[in-house]
Amino acid sequence: MGSFKQDIHETFLGFSESAQEKWDDFTQFLRETWPLLTLLLLILIGIWLYADPPPPRHVMLATGSPGGSYEVLGKKYVEFFKKKGVTLELVRTMGAQENLDRLSDRNDPLQAAFVQAGIDSANEAKGIKSLGAIAYDPIWFFYRGPELKSAESDSIGVVMRHFVSKKISVGIEGSGTYAQSTKILKAAGYEKGVQVLNLSGSDAVKALQAGEIDGIFIVDAYEAPNVQVLLQDPSVHLVTFKRAEAFAKLISYLHILNVPQGAFSLPRNFPPTDMKLLATTTNLLIDDRMHPAIQFLFLEAAREINGKASFFAERGEFPSFKDSGVTESPVAVHYEKNNYPLLAAYFPFWIAELISRLVFVFLPFCILGYPILQSLPSYRTKRMQNKINRLYSSLKSLEQELLNGFDGQQRDEYLKRLNLLEYQALNIKVSKRLSGDYYALRASIDYVRNCLNRGVHPYQFDEVFDLGSGNMRY
Repeated sequence: MGSFKQDIHETFLGFSESAQEKWDDFTQFLRETWPLLTLLLLILIGIWLYADPPPPRHVMLATGSPGGSYEVLGKKYVEFFKKKGVTLELVRTMGAQENLDRLSDRNDPLQAAFVQAGIDSANEAKGIKSLGAIAYDPIWFFYRGPELKSAESDSIGVVMRHFVSKKISVGIEGSGTYAQSTKILKAAGYEKGVQVLNLSGSDAVKALQAGEIDGIFIVDAYEAPNVQVLLQDPSVHLVTFKRAEAFAKLISYLHILNVPQGAFSLPRNFPPTDMKLLATTTNLLIDDRMHPAIQFLFLEAAREINGKASFFAERGEFPSFKDSGVTESPVAVHYEKNNYPLLAAYFPFWIAELISRLVFVFLPFCILGYPILQSLPSYRTKRMQNKINRLYSSLKSLEQELLNGFDGQQRDEYLKRLNLLEYQALNIKVSKRLSGDYYALRASIDYVRNCLNRGVHPYQFDEVFDLGSGNMRY
């Protein structure tokens, strides 16, 4: 039993001594190579800052025309970014096409935009990536006048026959509403016969309520102010897409939204029957040069803001990484698989970003720097040899001083200087390769000390050496 304990104790001592030896070697390495390590680290940090600069603190996001849901949504993003220490500036535009044009312009400072899926030019635009879909955008067709019977509203093409010689708004050219409404009409087989106007969302709503036009297409979220105004107006009616499945088959990016009877207004029982709506999605598009950390921030904002349950979306349904029509950013692909970086759950955004960036500097530095420098024995050997040579130089200077002007009364002072040299020598940690030089230095110091400790002046040979007989005198 005692032998077993002794074996354990000896094993522990062996590990302890080995660890202490490694630690001593490592600390000695740091003391010897810190100038070179500092230089390498500064070079690495410089390259890192040049190749991967820190994320910007100001970002521009295009929302579209005023009065739409994108403007309301953008303000929520502004608040989220503000909490993370980043200023998000909202930019009003004329719609999706302007957003795409500005994102693809390499000289434009705009970096992100809300754009509806299904904009044909989005697939052709260069320098643009997608961070996924973040919300549904239902396609609404509101009209005034007598409410169409169920059979009459079975097809949007049939509905349009009731508006021959009447006015409808299909949105501003270049807007998402214009792109979706024209595709719906074309798919339904309707092309001409109605007087088409190109009004913005807010202008179209005002014109419809004033009786200046007879119908409008709006592609916007349920919560959008323009949509809510018309849903609450009893004089305005809404067309259902009874053949929604057929439209979704023909236009791949469209989704079908089911609205139960009375869901918009129970007191009015609106809609009076179950109805179906078609919807596209809002895509968060970015300049592909956007800093990855800002991309992660947008994705996290989408998860927190758009990931909540809404009138049409279930909790956690967005951000969604399908049906975008635009190539996804590699950051979005990473986010889809791994979610937000772990550090962000425990540190503020800027600290988490700094730590994650520094890891990519210090980790390779620590993994590669130490063994590489350790593999340069000539560097370490030269530094050790220089220390030994400096002490040899000091010893030689002292001995030359003794030869040129020895003063017996200063013997103690000479010995103190030798003791200091010996102390400095004892504090040099050298490799086995230089052990011979190290002990030769200490032996030389002892030799000079022994000469000083003799009873006569050891450095004036005419006093201790008989020139006539050639013998030493004692």
